[in-house]
Amino acid sequence: MSSRVNVSGNELGDRIRKLRTAKGYSLRKLAPLVGVGFSYLSKVENGRLDFGGAPSESLIHRLADVLDADEEELLLLAHHVPQTIAQQIFDHPNLFRVLARCNDQQLKMIERQAHDCAK
Repeated sequence: MSSRVNVSGNELGDRIRKLRTAKGYSLRKLAPLVGVGFSYLSKVENGRLDFGGAPSESLIHRLADVLDADEEELLLLAHHVPQTIAQQIFDHPNLFRVLARCNDQQLKMIERQAHDCAK
């Protein structure tokens, strides 16, 4: 289970298209492999879902499996917070409250420092 967040753009559709074409799949070939119609998959790639939302977590999971993609990345691009990240938020609420108050410049600095620590 994940929480929903609001992000802009069609990064998910662009990423799925890139992964799909890298695998040499057409929409018609990929769609049955993930259990949806090709027209629905086209709408996902083009950011034109009828209900204006994001595809389900189960579809994202299937896409990640078939396309050998990072499931957490696709979930985030689909406006879902992966359970692993949600758990960190619940385990460290004070940290995330502080982060939520940071401006973009501060967050970029923190992100660079976090990447340095992970090396």
